[in-house]
Amino acid sequence: MKEILLFLLFCHVVSPVKHSLMILITESSGVKNIPDFVYVALLDEVLIGYFDNIREIPEAPPGWAQKELNKDQQGLKWYTQVLLLIQYEYKAEIDILMKQLNQTEGVHILQSMNGCEWDDETGEVNGFIQYGYDGEDFITFDQKTLTWIAQKPEAVITKHTRDRDRPKNEMFNNLLTQRCPEFLKSYLNYGKSSLLRTDLPSVSLLQRNSSSPVSCFATGFYPDRAEIFWRKDGEELHEYVELGEILPNHDGSFQMSVKLDLSSVTPEDWRRYECVFHLSGVKDDIITKLDKAVIKTNYVPPSEFPAGPVIGGVVGLLLLAVCITGVFIWRRRNNGFRPANSSDSSSPETS
Repeated sequence: MKEILLFLLFCHVVSPVKHSLMILITESSGVKNIPDFVYVALLDEVLIGYFDNIREIPEAPPGWAQKELNKDQQGLKWYTQVLLLIQYEYKAEIDILMKQLNQTEGVHILQSMNGCEWDDETGEVNGFIQYGYDGEDFITFDQKTLTWIAQKPEAVITKHTRDRDRPKNEMFNNLLTQRCPEFLKSYLNYGKSSLLRTDLPSVSLLQRNSSSPVSCFATGFYPDRAEIFWRKDGEELHEYVELGEILPNHDGSFQMSVKLDLSSVTPEDWRRYECVFHLSGVKDDIITKLDKAVIKTNYVPPSEFPAGPVIGGVVGLLLLAVCITGVFIWRRRNNGFRPANSSDSSSPETS
């Protein structure tokens, strides 16, 4: 039952065709200064929900997901209790594993990844439940046989234990094939104005200095299903390029970049190169020609560096700092340290 309730907490969707929900749970032992239990809900690899055993409050990013989570305070308390029960279950699991493996001390980590993918065109559903232990694959659920596959010899005991619990394995299968996609479809309707939007990026050419690679930088796009690459004479380049990862921005959009090494390219050949950005679901690509005139840089040649004004400004700031320090020393010697508006007897500091 607890596993079914797990999907009720944060179930949302984003991609225009295939929607995915992934729940990541981590239980650790012997790790100091971080939560022992961490729950993370991801929607197409984007964070949509979080819980840990220190705060003990389910959280969601600002926006519709947070609104849905906080809509029912009684429900929020119930979700919290569900996650606390799951936390105790994972604590028991890692204790059992440590005993089976004769591990009495040290750092040990149990992780699980479970969820489903649903294609809204074909209706195909794929579910998954996987466990890892100490950074290695440990055991996986097989939906076809409703049994568990040991990924390493140490997992055989756990496999036999789980295989014997047929009712629970049938519940897992129903969870992955029925309940998970049902909740995805329901919450898709709640967040469709945000989840199904398409935002094109701004694309810029950046370069540190004249000998550095030129970076084609795209930021502000949504969703994160995008490609960016350099091409020459209409053909995609694979040499002398360095592709960066897709990274999230603070506003929920994404950014990515690809660098091109021009050390062996003559100035006459620059016009043969262009950067191409493609966003899934959008017909027209954003094409940026390689042009020195549009490259942005913060590099200033030494010959053009305004040494006099800058040095004068630095000296001025230092003198200002000395003056301010002197004023504070004087105030402390004559009046003692007082906060702003200290003459107001009603302030908390002076009452």
